[in-house]
Amino acid sequence: MPEMGGGEVYDRMKEINPNIKVLLSSGYSIDGEATEAMERGCGGFIQKPYNIDGLSHKVREVLL
Repeated sequence: MPEMGGGEVYDRMKEINPNIKVLLSSGYSIDGEATEAMERGCGGFIQKPYNIDGLSHKVREVLL
């Protein structure tokens, strides 16, 4: 994203709605910024590329 990273987007969404449910998706590994977002309360992480079954499972995890 040209204006801000995923971690900043997550933080802004949490400011708007502290109860928001978020599934982070990235082509990078969970190490680094994704780990930091998870530690701040992001609901889940899925690494690209993923298939519909994997995405469905992760969405279910985050929503429950």
